[in-house]
Amino acid sequence: MKVLHVITGLEVGGAEQQLRLMLRRLPARCEVVTLTGPGPVADGIRADGIPVTHLGMTGNRDLRALPRLTRLIRDGGYDLVHTHLYRACVYGRIAARLAGVRAVVATEHSLGDAVIEGRRLTRGVRLLYRATERLGSATVAVSDTVAARLRRWGVPEQRIHVVPNGIEAHRFRHDPLVRSGVRSRLGIPVDAFVVGGVGRLVPAKRFDVLVRAVTRLSGVHLLLAGEGPELETLRRTAEQFGSANRIHLLGALGPDKLLDVPGLLAALDVFVAPSQDEAFGLAVLEALAAGLHVLYGSCPAIDELPADQTPGARRISPVVHEVTTALREVRRGGAERLPVPPVVRRYDIARSAESLMSVYEAAVAAAPDRRAARPQAARAAAPASESPAAHTPGPEPAPPQVSLPEPARSPAPSQGGHSLSKR
Repeated sequence: MKVLHVITGLEVGGAEQQLRLMLRRLPARCEVVTLTGPGPVADGIRADGIPVTHLGMTGNRDLRALPRLTRLIRDGGYDLVHTHLYRACVYGRIAARLAGVRAVVATEHSLGDAVIEGRRLTRGVRLLYRATERLGSATVAVSDTVAARLRRWGVPEQRIHVVPNGIEAHRFRHDPLVRSGVRSRLGIPVDAFVVGGVGRLVPAKRFDVLVRAVTRLSGVHLLLAGEGPELETLRRTAEQFGSANRIHLLGALGPDKLLDVPGLLAALDVFVAPSQDEAFGLAVLEALAAGLHVLYGSCPAIDELPADQTPGARRISPVVHEVTTALREVRRGGAERLPVPPVVRRYDIARSAESLMSVYEAAVAAAPDRRAARPQAARAAAPASESPAAHTPGPEPAPPQVSLPEPARSPAPSQGGHSLSKR
């Protein structure tokens, strides 16, 4: 089976890293198209021997990307197109149908109750998503929580499949030598109590709460990894409370950066993920695989399981006082490394890849071969002047159902197991 993965971008992020992990395990001939900036994950995928094409899209409303993507898909002779992240799902589904591909699968990596990919959900975003979702064969949800959200949006149950994210647990196994090396490199005492977090620095992640909580704890260090628009605000907060020497804003992680994720986790005593609106909670799983105590606001990956599957994980609200109190309690308890909990084995990447391949096979088997003729549904969704074989690049008007509203920025919220089956 020949599969094309279409993703919005390949900068460092959970969905992007998950794609790379999955590509290593899928028993299919895969290629990748990124609509926007390739980034370090693209370099990693290429290093794994998988072709990556950069489409050069300049924004949500760059409609010139549609005929380019359509031609690329048609010329590639793919059996299935798999789209990832909002913009790629919208454009990729339309282009795949115009190109006559037999089956189109989309994965919802980052669909929250109020945000999608860190941005506030609007009525226009929902309407556009539903209009293009109808062009697909199957929609993959990374958790039962996301599957329920899709059903509330009106996605038919028979098209929803739950395939959880997966991890390579052995990569996060605790190594005391790595721990001491990372602390030495960052100038952190070997006996210091160290808190950590990973994610995009956006309001919805509530890292502002974590920074303020750590400023109240004498001698405690925070290692916060990620990039985003909140970076300077968090830096100013640390300075305002006289804690800049204890709040370490590390930027992006990766093999070519100061640290990678396993190295960061090795240096910590407790991991904190304050966000209350998550689709899965991959970072929490990775922290549990490292034997860490975990405080989290939302993690469908473990909230959907019995409590005995995740000893060492505690749910908290993103309120400064509550986070501060929880950190004090972990510190008083000694914060010894914990055994890796059963939940980690449940989310092995090999199991997720096997399940996703089953979705592919079912989608291809159920779909007619559309390559001989353009489907009427896709023709109706295309710009009237679209003729991919003879298209001259330039601005094109979009039909009503593919007008691309820019998702609004998310405001800061108030303080306040493998299903592997069709849902």
